[in-house]
Amino acid sequence: MTKTNPGNFFEDYSVGQILNHATPRTITPGDVAVYNSLYGPRFAVQSSDEFARAIGYPRSPVDDLLLFHVVFGKTVPDVSLNAIANLGYANGRFLKPAYPGDTLSTVSEVIGLKENSNKETGTVYVRSTGRNQTGEVVLEYTRWVMVRKRDKASPAPEAVVPKLTDRVDPKDIGVAVPKLDISAYNFAQGGASYRWGGYAVGEKIDHVDGMTLEEAEHQMATRLYQNTAKVHFNQHTESKGRFGKRIVYGGVPISLARALSFNGLNNAFHIAAINGGRHVAPLFAGDTVYAWSEVLEKAELPGRTDVGALRTRLVAVKNQDCAAHPFKKESGEYEDGVILDLDIWLVLPK
Repeated sequence: MTKTNPGNFFEDYSVGQILNHATPRTITPGDVAVYNSLYGPRFAVQSSDEFARAIGYPRSPVDDLLLFHVVFGKTVPDVSLNAIANLGYANGRFLKPAYPGDTLSTVSEVIGLKENSNKETGTVYVRSTGRNQTGEVVLEYTRWVMVRKRDKASPAPEAVVPKLTDRVDPKDIGVAVPKLDISAYNFAQGGASYRWGGYAVGEKIDHVDGMTLEEAEHQMATRLYQNTAKVHFNQHTESKGRFGKRIVYGGVPISLARALSFNGLNNAFHIAAINGGRHVAPLFAGDTVYAWSEVLEKAELPGRTDVGALRTRLVAVKNQDCAAHPFKKESGEYEDGVILDLDIWLVLPK
């Protein structure tokens, strides 16, 4: 008999199953400092207490993606410890800001299952909800994961694939941003003069800069978020896998691309929602990440005159710049080098 947790395999899940994830996590200023050292985000609201207080926050909120990674990391031992790949995201909403001192915990519900044609793996769909110490929901999102089967011969469950919307409705976003005093927003300190009205649907923005990822950085990130997935941190097992080395945790290219997007979307200080997204190809230590964004949609937020929402497609590529905006071929397949395709709503001052 063993007391250790080998992780769940595809056969262990059932639709409607509730997973209460272990280890609540209190966010500290140290977490924020390490996150900033790993990715270098420069958005003023998350960088300066004085800047944030001037426009209406009590202090600088935690970076949205640090919040996402902590909530996500809680789910890994129960959802993706035996995963081959995290496939995509949808219907994500950031509902309340988090600050150092807040304690986050996560619960997930299995909302879909589908065995893959190879009979060796299956796709598991989960809806995860992160709450703070008072029980308030700070973040909710759906993701789907390819998980190994314990036994190829085990019978497949009835396939259930949840219906996911293409986008979060603008009326359901923006609630994590307090009413702001935009007259006190210092655009020089923000990094650029561009407001919500300065962007046009169809506009593409090459974020120009690139960041090379080091081995120690992605290992530190994986541990920071308490992400125990074997594919990310166990070289002994992954040396025998399909790549012969560890795959970088998908949150790393998301955070790198988001940090790079500052150059061109300087005042897009808040991610309000994740409409959808997928990890197109793996990222490895030593790769250099570049990013570009395309403006898909603009939306007014109900009852808000201070901020507006900008829907963008954030695309990250590796080991090539974005001057030609590589994305998809005529066949619909992704161009070589694309590693991330993320559809998000951003909030900017008007």
